[in-house]
Amino acid sequence: MFPFDVILFDVGGVLLTNGWDHRERAAVLRQFNLDYDTFEARHAAPYDAWERGAIRADEYLDAAVFYEPRSFTREEFFAALCAQSQPLADGALGILGEVSASKKCMVGALNNEAREPNEYRFERFGLRAYFQFAFSSCYLGLRKPAPAIYRRVLDILGKPAERILFIDDREENVAGARGAGIRAIRFEGAGSLRPALEDIGVLEKI
Repeated sequence: MFPFDVILFDVGGVLLTNGWDHRERAAVLRQFNLDYDTFEARHAAPYDAWERGAIRADEYLDAAVFYEPRSFTREEFFAALCAQSQPLADGALGILGEVSASKKCMVGALNNEAREPNEYRFERFGLRAYFQFAFSSCYLGLRKPAPAIYRRVLDILGKPAERILFIDDREENVAGARGAGIRAIRFEGAGSLRPALEDIGVLEKI
């Protein structure tokens, strides 16, 4: 019997770049000649709300960037934000494709992401072709590694925790999943993930 009913992938840091982490924010801020420290001081609280789906993109941008007149538009800034999303070097997109194509289990996303970037990333990189469901923070109103998000996922899936595998690059998110009884692997590159999945019977050994 296949070892899992469901395999869940994080997106940023596993399949794609994080999209809007501190390095990517810094690159966009340089592009628009904005002060990094000032932006960071205003960014954190609205970004948390944006990732939980409590506000939309315009509200986040108003709070973090457009609280005063700018020489560029919201559309230009958001396009630069989206441009930070790229396939991750040594990422797991190929492995995701293999797991999905095998049709031996259900496959989904469990990720922290604001709605508009999440939908851009899913569309731009064709992720919906692989995912049967998306447990994104912007849809659930919860963020990893809060225990409540793992409980919500288990409630929705209706599967035993031990029949679910979760792959994430952050130790705190892996620990949160394990705390809920979910089998979890910390992603450190496709080169180490593949043999780990072969060892537990998810992928066939080459």
